[in-house]
Amino acid sequence: MSKQVMFTSVQRLTYFLSLTTLFPQVPFASTSLSKPIQCTFSSYFFLPPTQLGDLFIHTLFTFGVVVLSSETKGTKTFNMGNCCRKPVAHVSSTSFFGSSKSRSKTKQNSNSTKGKAPLRASASNVDKPISNNLKSFTFNELKEATKNFRQENLIGEGGFGFVYKGWIDKNTYAPTRPGTGIVVAIKKLKPESFQGHREWLAEVNYLSQLHHENLVKLIGYCSDGKNRLLVYEFMHKGSLENHLFRKGVQPIPWTIRINIAVAVARGLTFLHTLDANVIYRDLKAANILLDSDFNPKLSDFGLARDGPTGDNTHVSTRVIGSHGYAAPEYVATGHLTPSSDVYSFGVVLLELLTGRRVVEDERSGFSEETLVDWARPFLSDIRRILRIMDTRLGGQYSKKGAQAAATLALQCLNTDPKCRPTMVNVLAALEALNSSNSFPRTPKSGTENHTPKHSSHSQKSATNNNRL
Repeated sequence: MSKQVMFTSVQRLTYFLSLTTLFPQVPFASTSLSKPIQCTFSSYFFLPPTQLGDLFIHTLFTFGVVVLSSETKGTKTFNMGNCCRKPVAHVSSTSFFGSSKSRSKTKQNSNSTKGKAPLRASASNVDKPISNNLKSFTFNELKEATKNFRQENLIGEGGFGFVYKGWIDKNTYAPTRPGTGIVVAIKKLKPESFQGHREWLAEVNYLSQLHHENLVKLIGYCSDGKNRLLVYEFMHKGSLENHLFRKGVQPIPWTIRINIAVAVARGLTFLHTLDANVIYRDLKAANILLDSDFNPKLSDFGLARDGPTGDNTHVSTRVIGSHGYAAPEYVATGHLTPSSDVYSFGVVLLELLTGRRVVEDERSGFSEETLVDWARPFLSDIRRILRIMDTRLGGQYSKKGAQAAATLALQCLNTDPKCRPTMVNVLAALEALNSSNSFPRTPKSGTENHTPKHSSHSQKSATNNNRL
């Protein structure tokens, strides 16, 4: 006999994640929920995974996730789509991915720092893909492009998957032989990673619609069975992290470091000045990728969030990010604001100045000291700033410019988020610094030969992202 289940109390969360509750409360076994429910929405057909537990299901829904829990709130319902097999699905009358007042958003000009927020799927557009400008790849196409994900093509690894180098045709995007066509970076998620799946959805959402010269370009995606992949433009110089900290790598000159800081600030300013601003939330040296000319682009939008709207001063969310980069008020309260990105930018600017990691375990005693805690006393004393500058620069930088950059970093790292500058102001300050900093000069002899000890911040390479 057919049983009807009412899905109620829809709440908009991060990455198009909607929390939906079952009404009435009744016990279900995984065999009666996770396995038999299959939903058809638009042209997408997915079988929910079973690893989330007896009373939890998730279904890919036009680049969104439906999560069903066992708690109940409210009873307003309407039919969202056709479900195959029993039971029948209904959801709350609240718009599926946000309020019932749908906000149409448009693609951004690549040179603009003002614009509109990304398009959000809602009840009015559930039958339409979020973006028509992305290529939908099959798993076999990407398998061929990477030569069956060959180990020699592996260029990176994270908590939720692997990144491979691949080759596709410039015009058709069909897989090609290595060395022909264009090279791309292909991120392949681990199929068992639910958090990775959420981040995949967020990246498709944001990068399919936000276009700027300092944001990495998303070429396409793959949603083939349990396989979730993303295809990006290839950034030939790799990450800023590698160039700052890896042994044997030629140190980045001072002028290029300032150019990188300016460009990263420009990308963040673009996000923060959208009609509905976007908070990047995971700014770190590892997520800043460099092209062949050392032009930086922000990558990995898996943790990005829409900023506060209306009278709201912040977004409340669970704390997630990278240790040492996250703003202290966010770590303590979960309150996220654009100022949280400003703090993270201050940390990156400090890394550019010092050439030291944000945090590194102290092997003796298992204690750790953050770069911010170590450097703060020197940043507040203009006469001591030169003592913490990266010795690999060989003194080839403007003393005045270094002092100005350090002062700006200190302002960004203010423990009171209300006292931090906006990214608009940060960008203006850096552009002024860059225009007056064309001729680096060597500080007086001896100013760089007595670098204070900062735990064990050596220049060794690391792949651990230290997510919170």
